[in-house]
Amino acid sequence: MRRNPENQRKLPRESTPPPPHDAVKVRSGGGLGLIEHQSDTNQIGSSGSGSGCICISARAPDPRPAPPAMSPSGEVVASVSSALAVLLVLLACVELGDAAAAVGVYRLIQYDLAGAPLGSRAAALNHHAAAFPLPAGADLSRSALVAPLLDLPLSFLREYLAEKKHLGGLLVLLPRNISAKNVEGNNDDKGEPKNVLAELEKLLMHEEVPFPVYFAFHDENLDNLLEDIRKIASSGQPASASTGGYKLVVPSAEPKKVSSPTISNIQGWLPGSKGEGDAEQLPTIAIVANYDTFGAAPALSVGSDSNGSGAVALLEIARIFSRLYSSPKTRGKFNLLFGLTSGGPYNYNGTSKWLRSFDQRVRESIDYAICLNSVGSWSNDLWMHVSKPPENPYIKQIFEDFSDISKEMGISVGIKHKKINVSNSRVAWEHEQFSRFRVTALTLSELSTPPEFLESTGGLYDTRESVDVESVMRTVKLVSESLARHIYGLRGRNIDVFADNSSLAISPHYIRSWLDLFSRTPRVAPFLQKNDPFIVALKKELSEHTTDVHVQNDVLDGMFTFYDATKSTLNVYQVASVTFDLLFLLVLGSYLIVLFSFLVITTRGLDDLINIFRRPPSRKVKGA
Repeated sequence: MRRNPENQRKLPRESTPPPPHDAVKVRSGGGLGLIEHQSDTNQIGSSGSGSGCICISARAPDPRPAPPAMSPSGEVVASVSSALAVLLVLLACVELGDAAAAVGVYRLIQYDLAGAPLGSRAAALNHHAAAFPLPAGADLSRSALVAPLLDLPLSFLREYLAEKKHLGGLLVLLPRNISAKNVEGNNDDKGEPKNVLAELEKLLMHEEVPFPVYFAFHDENLDNLLEDIRKIASSGQPASASTGGYKLVVPSAEPKKVSSPTISNIQGWLPGSKGEGDAEQLPTIAIVANYDTFGAAPALSVGSDSNGSGAVALLEIARIFSRLYSSPKTRGKFNLLFGLTSGGPYNYNGTSKWLRSFDQRVRESIDYAICLNSVGSWSNDLWMHVSKPPENPYIKQIFEDFSDISKEMGISVGIKHKKINVSNSRVAWEHEQFSRFRVTALTLSELSTPPEFLESTGGLYDTRESVDVESVMRTVKLVSESLARHIYGLRGRNIDVFADNSSLAISPHYIRSWLDLFSRTPRVAPFLQKNDPFIVALKKELSEHTTDVHVQNDVLDGMFTFYDATKSTLNVYQVASVTFDLLFLLVLGSYLIVLFSFLVITTRGLDDLINIFRRPPSRKVKGA
């Protein structure tokens, strides 16, 4: 039988498309192939002549048993378990990664004196915290020691600095009220915080310290930190990567040199009555005080007493005399020159350059100069320091003026004579710079002896609490009344020019306000720009009471080199020990294995879980 060639067409070889969702299912029943349609639509391939065949798409049945379906409760448990696993990991990361506290800290000064490195020579800190009591033979080369001021033995520091032992870092915790007295202590180094801090500053500022040193004030975070560190220290094991604890981190770049540090001197005049002559030919009385400071921590060196009190006294004297000189009838026959000088801690470098800038005639017109230094915390005794012998007629007359006023006030003024060593450039008092230019001068101070170089110039202990407004007012009263009697010829006459409750009365509010401002403003000259807001404020205040106000900017003596990075932020991290990390890893790994097994059993069955861990059979390759 021959077939029609037209009906012998070959179907194109195309891949069979996947069955649609309404594909036909095939099931067997009684040996017959029964066809169950899910819809009325079938795939039919026919010839062009109308004869063809019907193609039915069907899936072969899977010989393996179908896995059991997960129950709703199993799905809920699996979801909750997955969420708990993720949450546990996140909580662990957050707990171990966040800083326990962030605290503002103040770095020990770093400077060079005539090329010799002094102060702290490092700034970055990244070590585990340690505290007293220390274990015997503890290696502190990789530890940052945290110590309250009164718990830090100075002998410990002296030993480390003398023997050049390496310490990872030092954080000294300062009391909020340094003027408070300490009545209890366990070692010889303890005493009043002010005295202990003065000794600590003296030790740290005049030595090369190879490790970073920071200061911070006690607060709740640091107190809690210190308590925890002490608990770790009491266990007999120092904090480390293996034992855990706390880590102190100060991210700081390498300190850079302060280029061309400037000093700014501010001066103002109260011109005297001209009379028949020229005002410039009138004698001049100069009232001078340096306003800058120097201390162990430049960012904390406010020098409320030394020499904030002297500068504030000068401003008040300028204010009350400006009222007298505002009227031609009460204007004196003397010019008054007011000078706020810089560079005081550095051998009164600014005063020397200020005097050099004067015309020779101006220097020769200065009758005498009164320098005010540290006059804010005396109660009964004030000292007049001079370079010329007390028998000198000028010195004798000035001292008699002060003595007369002091007797009326019920206080005592003593005199101290110290000759100048011309061969030594070092000066102990500001008036000695005037004496080098053959100008009669003196210094009024509560200090009976001259301070050592770079000492008593605004240390950490010199805060607002150490200054008494009444002490500054007594100083202003003493100087103003003695000047008035000298200027107006009132010697021997018991006349109170600046009487209380008068228009010329000394203002305690004015003095208190300026003391508060000085006590909030660190004034280390190398870190004060010439356009610093504080210098601008001083110039503005002096301009309100005097005339011809001028600011002289100059470069600090080259024997000093200073470095920046004076303050930073200390981050305290709580770190876990290696043992804790291993235990946490073990618990987390066990949990994940149990969770994985549970999910496999509930979704695919126990046999599949066993097959995962079963070793696959080896296949032998037969040769051809």
